[in-house]
Amino acid sequence: MNTATIPPFTTPEGKEWLIGMLKSEEYLDIIFTKSDGTERQMRCTLNIDKIPADFLPKNTERKKSDEVLPVFDVENQGWRSFRLDSIKSVQIYIGVA
Repeated sequence: MNTATIPPFTTPEGKEWLIGMLKSEEYLDIIFTKSDGTERQMRCTLNIDKIPADFLPKNTERKKSDEVLPVFDVENQGWRSFRLDSIKSVQIYIGVA
């Protein structure tokens, strides 16, 4: 098994790595703590090829946050977001059909 050291997701490098993985892979399973204190596992992506056409981002400019990341929830078919400092784990699926 290959392992790599990944910078914390709250750093610019860590956020860039996570966004890159979300854009290039089928999906990731991210476990994070919600604002109410409960834990949630979300299968999500930023891979445009995996997001239904009706849900593709429009060319509207939104204020970007350094702390919160919007992603497409594959199972619930909608956009969701989570705080980068709430991530507990990330599981990457490479080449999954």
